[in-house]
Amino acid sequence: MRTRQRMGWLWLGCALASLGGCGGDTGPNAAAMPPTVVTVEEVHAAAVPNLVELPGRVEAVRMAQVRARADGIVERQLYVEGTDVAAGTPLFQIDPRDLQARLQQARASLASARAARGQTASLRARLSTLVQRKAVSVQEYESAQASFQQADAALLEAQAAVDRAQLQLDHATVRAPIAGRVGRAAVSEGALVSAASATLMTQVDQLDPVYVVFQPSNAAFTELERGIEAGRITLGDGKHIGVTVLDDDGTPLPVQGVVDFTEKAVDPSTGSRTLRASFDNTPRRLLPGQFVRGILAVGTVRDGISLPERAISIAEDEASVMTVNADGVAMRQPVTLAGQAEGRWVVQSGLKPGQKVIVDGWHKVQPGQHVQARAAQAAAPAP
Repeated sequence: MRTRQRMGWLWLGCALASLGGCGGDTGPNAAAMPPTVVTVEEVHAAAVPNLVELPGRVEAVRMAQVRARADGIVERQLYVEGTDVAAGTPLFQIDPRDLQARLQQARASLASARAARGQTASLRARLSTLVQRKAVSVQEYESAQASFQQADAALLEAQAAVDRAQLQLDHATVRAPIAGRVGRAAVSEGALVSAASATLMTQVDQLDPVYVVFQPSNAAFTELERGIEAGRITLGDGKHIGVTVLDDDGTPLPVQGVVDFTEKAVDPSTGSRTLRASFDNTPRRLLPGQFVRGILAVGTVRDGISLPERAISIAEDEASVMTVNADGVAMRQPVTLAGQAEGRWVVQSGLKPGQKVIVDGWHKVQPGQHVQARAAQAAAPAP
């Protein structure tokens, strides 16, 4: 019985191994596989864009805090929060009744001052004729002249009071001082606002264009200046430094900016310098206070390195490429990227001229595996 069971297990083992043949050749030559065919590109030095990646913060070109300039109770909110408004658009209405009464009072004082001035003007005119005839004394005429001047000054003062009361009444309608996007209301209907304390009511931000402010270290600026002096970096015309903003996932946003200001002083607390770029923000993709990453195209590097995008493996913590050594063995090599230009990644560090990088087929091989390398078609490097 045991002999039958043993023979049965042997038969089952041969059946499972039928693909290789029971008792067939199991030597190393039978398991050998041909090397994987990959396409490689030899690294060479050429002129590539000098791309500098920096964190930045979006700022509005103009920001206006809308504050109360008249005393009173807020009657109505006249705008929709978060919408774009033109300059002069009414935002709030403050109860105008008290201000209207003050204006009427100032106008009454103005009418009284006009009447007083007219009376003194008539008296001065009569005494002017009588003093020539010596019917009245010179002192009486001079007194009438002084009364007229006082009445004239009182008229000017009353007119100024009317203008001020009218201005206060106009301020009862709170308007947008600039064009832009108006934020949420800081006060509601029924709130008491004061001109003396300048009660904050809302804020208007101009969103097109916008600024993106970068603060690179002074050491980075110094290194760039040394590269320019040594001739490694060429600025070209030197007039414009283009800036591209990246989305949260690293995708370039459809907005392009230009550096328009560079601070000449170093912040002693951080050791950094301020660099500002202006962006056309018509699609409203950039919002004030937003943190972004920008790619600055600061001239070109004379002897730089670039690779096709498909040759780069990007993980959460690092980027890497697969290289092929002289023995035809694939090796993984970390690299530091500087940015993208015309479908190629600019490699800041990690590679040297003469190395062979796998551009097609690297995902099929593992480090240490033998490969069969084929040269890729020559492609012009990014200018």
